[in-house]
Amino acid sequence: MHVEDRLRDRSVFVTGADGFVGSHLVDTLCEMGADVHAFVRATSSGELHNIRHRTNEITVHRGDLRDKHSVQEALSHLQGHGDSIIFHLGAQAHVGESWERPYETIDSNINGTLNLLQSIVDLDLDIYKFDTAGTSEEYGNIKEEMKDKHEVGDDGRVLLSERSPVNPTSVYATSKLAADFLTMNYHDAYDLPTVTTRMFNNYGPRQNPRYITGTIITQALERDIVELGNLEPRRDMCFVEDGVRGHLHVALEGNPGEQYVYGYGENISMRDWTEKILQVGSEHDYWEDPEIVQEEERYRPGDSDVEELLVGFEKLNEETGWEPQVSWEEGIRRTIDWYANNKESWYGRVDWR
Repeated sequence: MHVEDRLRDRSVFVTGADGFVGSHLVDTLCEMGADVHAFVRATSSGELHNIRHRTNEITVHRGDLRDKHSVQEALSHLQGHGDSIIFHLGAQAHVGESWERPYETIDSNINGTLNLLQSIVDLDLDIYKFDTAGTSEEYGNIKEEMKDKHEVGDDGRVLLSERSPVNPTSVYATSKLAADFLTMNYHDAYDLPTVTTRMFNNYGPRQNPRYITGTIITQALERDIVELGNLEPRRDMCFVEDGVRGHLHVALEGNPGEQYVYGYGENISMRDWTEKILQVGSEHDYWEDPEIVQEEERYRPGDSDVEELLVGFEKLNEETGWEPQVSWEEGIRRTIDWYANNKESWYGRVDWR
């Protein structure tokens, strides 16, 4: 049965639904005919940004992951829907900001996950799957004493998979690893059908412009220089559309109690990624030839930067057939196009002005 057929009329609950990946997931779920429940942070204005165009197709629940009452109240709407799926994407998801706001990061990412899991138990919900979105940052840098525990490809590069050791090097990564373990704890203790996913660096339309891809594009669109931090790290960049498909495949076909990691399957230095973005933008007449400038104040604190991330997604591919479909060039072009045509959505959020 196709993914679309398995989602039609199924109740699906999405935390972080108005965020970057969450909003793209909501779009896909709506297009597939799911009964979408979007959990978004309550604000005084109640304004939605990325899913405003879907408000007539979804049920919006306003609350805060850190507030168990609002979480449980929203989840209670799934009672009586035994095949419902919960996608937990809500988080403080910026590595740099996790150093600026460590307490909020821990509270949102760990206690928020706990509130969801415990509410499912307290409500005695009969769900089909609970998917906690982790991060490739949980792997961190390879410790010398753990080198022989890692898988190495034919070219000598380390491939990170479900079996790889973890070594989080930021408040954000540590909080997400704790959320992963909590998710598995509730499977072991209460037999909840939970899975965890580790997407490698997603990028695409609607992403916060403080992330590397967005900050490159927004600066190039607005001025003649692009100021960045450390350009040596290598990242496995996966277009958000492929990331969403990964979530759907794991939720529908993944085995409860297990973890699934996925990404593009190739990595690139941030210098080369910057140059590739600038080249694609020049080819499509978005800008001419901005200068790349490294600024030390944009580096991560101390030795907390992760040197290299490269995924081996064989498990997900073998079990579900998932593989990335959007090339870097195509993904970059589509991402630049969004930023170029939606300045009002990001201009007030950049950190380079």
